[in-house]
Amino acid sequence: MSEILEAIFLGVIQGLTEFLPVSSSGHLELAKVMTGYDKSASESMMMTVVLHAATALSTMVIFRNEIMEIVKGLFSFEKEQLEFSGKIILSMIPAAIIGVMFDEQLEALFDRQILLVGVMLIVTGLLLFLADRAKNTTKKVSWSNALIIGISQAIAILPGISRSGATISTSVLLGVDRTRAAKFSFLMVVPLIFGKMAKDMLSGDLSYASGDLVPLLAGFGAAFVTGLVACTWMIALVKKSKLSYFAYYCFVVAAIAIAKGMGLF
Repeated sequence: MSEILEAIFLGVIQGLTEFLPVSSSGHLELAKVMTGYDKSASESMMMTVVLHAATALSTMVIFRNEIMEIVKGLFSFEKEQLEFSGKIILSMIPAAIIGVMFDEQLEALFDRQILLVGVMLIVTGLLLFLADRAKNTTKKVSWSNALIIGISQAIAILPGISRSGATISTSVLLGVDRTRAAKFSFLMVVPLIFGKMAKDMLSGDLSYASGDLVPLLAGFGAAFVTGLVACTWMIALVKKSKLSYFAYYCFVVAAIAIAKGMGLF
């Protein structure tokens, strides 16, 4: 039962922090250290992949209408939808290149490197502060915006850099409308998550024992449900310019992570 509760706890952490701008990867690594999560690297990666799949699914549920419009637009060759899809694809390229070229190096950073997590959370907090002070506009995502936002997503592969925080902050600082910025940020990551899942499954680096199935399902369910809540909440918070609250939170967690990483407790 303890493994199931542990998986639910990790699922809640993932579901909340995937959408809230506080770094899901950083929180997962910190949570694993704090709870004494002692699975092998391949088993730990399996749990991480399952939890990310759950939040990707919750994104698709929240934005099901937008996704259907994109699909219909592609088949009917509507210019606006074709352009939006093209911008999504363009935004994915930097992260895809980094993920393919530096896969092994990146995996090493996700092995309880909480000192790095702490430092990167400070960077996340600073980005959120800057974005909260940007002026509101009605600007759409341009092609150049999409590429720059994609580069910020590639940088956010580092544990402790919030993907949603980095991409939304970058979008807002570029002058993109806040609601459009949040939607673009959440939609652009879905293909990457499923692509990464396919790559990991084909590589054979994932493993789990038969007894891990129930904890994996429990973690998936917890991440999916909390992801639905967090995604909806985050869109409302971005509209109201409330990102600075998360900046303060990032600084607090960063201090805890740095202290733990330095062996102060």
